[in-house]
Amino acid sequence: MIPFLDLKAINKTYEKEFQQEFERFLDSGYYILGQQVSRFETAFANYCETKHCIGTANGLDALTLIFKAYVHLGLLKLGDEVIVPANTYIASILSIINAGLKPVLVEPNPDTFNISVSEIETHVNSKTKAILAVHLYGQLVDMDAINTIAKTHDLIVIEDAAQAHGAISESNKKAGNLAHAAAFSFYPTKNLGALGDAGAVTTNNNDLADCIKLLRNYGSSKKYVNDILGYNSRLDELQAAFLNIKLKQLDNENALRLQIAKRYLSEIKNKKINLPYYNFSKNHVFHAFVVRVQNRQDFINHLEKHHVGWLIHYPIAPHKQKALPHFNHFSFPITEAIHESIISIPMSQILTKDQVTKVIHTLNIY
Repeated sequence: MIPFLDLKAINKTYEKEFQQEFERFLDSGYYILGQQVSRFETAFANYCETKHCIGTANGLDALTLIFKAYVHLGLLKLGDEVIVPANTYIASILSIINAGLKPVLVEPNPDTFNISVSEIETHVNSKTKAILAVHLYGQLVDMDAINTIAKTHDLIVIEDAAQAHGAISESNKKAGNLAHAAAFSFYPTKNLGALGDAGAVTTNNNDLADCIKLLRNYGSSKKYVNDILGYNSRLDELQAAFLNIKLKQLDNENALRLQIAKRYLSEIKNKKINLPYYNFSKNHVFHAFVVRVQNRQDFINHLEKHHVGWLIHYPIAPHKQKALPHFNHFSFPITEAIHESIISIPMSQILTKDQVTKVIHTLNIY
């Protein structure tokens, strides 16, 4: 069986370093917002080439705290509209709602799965105050076009970079440094994954960074002194230690993913399978390799018969979820067609050449 994703094997390569770091962590006696978090924040800010990185408990909190901070700073107000792709993971939309703002869902580009620039232009109005650009599956959104729209209409732009660690734009800027602020998730399955929940915000805005640092820690700048109403959303010290180890190999591991993706793109030749769009630049880190098929269940049966793992990112569109009843009446034909036809095949840096060959063969004989 070729697993869709073997996290145990991925993290096995770091086992000795993890154990050494755990012993140092245990001996330190300092478990919350210590040196490891500071080290990671500095290292990841340097990696993204931003002024600031603020560690959070998870990716959803990272997004939510960005919006909350903008509200606190008076740059957004409750009820303001935020444009967001309709086919994103629900966390993107929850972050907007949880901050007291109004998500406006728009259709994606059917080729890239990323938010459609023309749809953004159609939906911008006097109530629109921000755009949440989601780099879905590891491929960067056309940020130059989005930033141009934002500049014209004086809008805030935020990246949901939860799946795009290390992706580089045509202007040679990395995910996390392409907008006013960005949110990352380090959920274990990500290209840069922790061994538990973890997240971070990157930004070049000093005021925003200071506000998020307060918000993540009960609104406190000094122990037992609370300046604003805050939350408990701190990056765990141990997870930061693990991330410090893994960050050093992120570019190498992304390169291995890219090699596999190029094999898939050049060697899968089956008219029943639509391969993902890729322009062969550095703008895609292939967090997931997502194909489209007409009869998904039949395709799943074929994969399972040949012992090839799979996953659906994501089976139900956000506007169809019970958690979002106010959106259930909306119709997004492109989004719905995508959610009904996509399926992800195995993609990770530890796949062997033989495993990749088997996946390709399995898809070609479908």
